[in-house]
Amino acid sequence: MRKHRSFKITSPIQSKTALFQWSRGRQEVAWLDSNSHRDPYSSFEACLAVGTSHVVTGLNELQTFMEHEKDWLFGYFSYDFKNELEELISNNFDALGFPVLQFFQPNKIIIVDEGQLHFKYLEAFANEIESDYAEITKYRSTDASKKGTDPIKIKMRIHKDAYFEKTNQFLEHIHRGDIYEANFCQEFYAEDVSIDPWETYGKLNAISEPPFAAFVNLDNRYLMCASPERYIKKIGEKVISQPIKGTAPRGKNEDEDKRIKIALTKDEKERAENIMITDLVRNDLSKSALKGSVQVEELCKAYTFKQVHQLISTIVSTVSKDKNPVELIKETFPMGSMTGAPKISAMKIIEELEETKRGLYSGTVGYFDPNGNFDFNVVIRSILYNATKKYVSYSVGGAITSKSNPENEYQECLLKAKAMRTVLEEG
Repeated sequence: MRKHRSFKITSPIQSKTALFQWSRGRQEVAWLDSNSHRDPYSSFEACLAVGTSHVVTGLNELQTFMEHEKDWLFGYFSYDFKNELEELISNNFDALGFPVLQFFQPNKIIIVDEGQLHFKYLEAFANEIESDYAEITKYRSTDASKKGTDPIKIKMRIHKDAYFEKTNQFLEHIHRGDIYEANFCQEFYAEDVSIDPWETYGKLNAISEPPFAAFVNLDNRYLMCASPERYIKKIGEKVISQPIKGTAPRGKNEDEDKRIKIALTKDEKERAENIMITDLVRNDLSKSALKGSVQVEELCKAYTFKQVHQLISTIVSTVSKDKNPVELIKETFPMGSMTGAPKISAMKIIEELEETKRGLYSGTVGYFDPNGNFDFNVVIRSILYNATKKYVSYSVGGAITSKSNPENEYQECLLKAKAMRTVLEEG
């Protein structure tokens, strides 16, 4: 079904830059970039999918395609996919208008990995591999692609006093025993603006260089994502989930940085957040895991990124060979790190207290491969843009637990928002 060709490259970083810029202006684009982070579960250095032979926007259609076509699909599940899995609703304001789910079967896939460009083209486009390779290797960013955008004035959907009031309402629910933890998110936005999505993504990615970066363009709606977090991956019979909970800023020098990182690993409140979500993920994975196969490989391990330190846990399980990949998503979505615990109660309270629909924010972007394997991130640290409506938005959130202090939570949100704000406000 697909024609495969591989070419050696001398500079993966240069090839990635050329490949991403080569995608500029195309109507269907999915770009996934690991930014050279390698761990035992890495998929590739980067991957570009462009053009479409088939678009999927419904759950039944997705399952049917995967059963019969056995090909690659790239796309996303938005946060509101939860409403198709549980008796939940979302009536909050939504200016972005991303579909609940959207996947496409790409005409062309190009993977950067192990010093090579791997072309995987549908047969109908196989005769374009050589010419595309030649075009990519000669590609140079033009001055037009670096022109930048005008600075954008960002508005807050929830102001500080309202944020404190809502945080205290979450705390009341926790003290009553309705929930143990909730992820409370707020939106920052600008109306009637135009941005260059490729340029904006490039700047955002350069600030953070995270392991699960992504850029998506479908139907004039753009995701520019600098996510540090994996939601879930399936390789053969193994399933991996790596929730993040617990954040601290980078230090001004090496000694301070080291002290902050050690303090984060010992912080009771931050560890409690992470352990609660780890337990929730263990429970989600156990729904289809073979008996006794759910294991916590890492608990509250501190990882360092360009802007922050974060606590990450790694939970794995084993599933049967014939396990339906979409069923695995349905059993674990949305990711516990973006909801809280217990999950359904937390989602209901979140819906009451947040001001806007999350849409694609705190959803997931990734791919299914022809063998039923998949890899999906958590859509955080992201800018969302509806080019038709000229509306740009980013959201940030933090976990509210019984030990939460509203002022500290507010400051953590501002820390997480810094990269997106910098990119948009500085133009």
